Amino acid sequence: MMQTPPPPPAIIVALGDSTTAGTPQFKSPIEAPPDGAGNRESQFSYWLMQRHPGWTVLNRGVNGERTDQIAARFDRDVMAATPAVVVIIAGVNDVYQGRPVSHVTAQLRAMYDRALAAGIPVVAGTIVPYNTATDEQNAKMREINAWIVSEGRRDSRIRVADTRAAAAAPGQPDRLAGSPDGLHPDVAGYRKMADALSPLLVAALGKGLIRPAGDSLRSS
Repeated sequence: MMQTPPPPPAIIVALGDSTTAGTPQFKSPIEAPPDGAGNRESQFSYWLMQRHPGWTVLNRGVNGERTDQIAARFDRDVMAATPAVVVIIAGVNDVYQGRPVSHVTAQLRAMYDRALAAGIPVVAGTIVPYNTATDEQNAKMREINAWIVSEGRRDSRIRVADTRAAAAAPGQPDRLAGSPDGLHPDVAGYRKMADALSPLLVAALGKGLIRPAGDSLRSS
């Protein structure tokens, strides 16, 4: 029986805030140069590279940053790396700081457009929950996430992974399944985020390879 070849080696940039950096158990290479610091398993980029040894996933997350702050370093952290794909997960800090939904969606769309204009496919993740969010904050996150999904449906170059569902507790979409601090996923949560992102990244790389059923992959 002929076996499907593995995806080719690729550089992928993971751009975002604390849920990309690996907070609270890991500091990204931007936060703790040159290689980061802490428990390496506390970042979805680690689990993506464990699953796909040919990939180099550059962790470009910074704890506490809003979408406008992430967008401000797009050239340095994305364009300079000339990645095959960029993962963008952002917006939770905007919501936490009271910024309007329109601010988040405008910044996200601008980042998507900059990547796509350079020929870099986008894998967009939905905002991950945190346990202390108010009803209003959860409503804003749901609105932003619905917009992200709609952008993916409108533009085939944007693939959407439901990283919120991946990190959330079963039957409790507004709470983390596990967390060291109530604000960020635990190691298992970051691994599940990688599970959600993996098939979308494979598809974005153009091979259309999907792991067998039962391999804990989630995507929207």
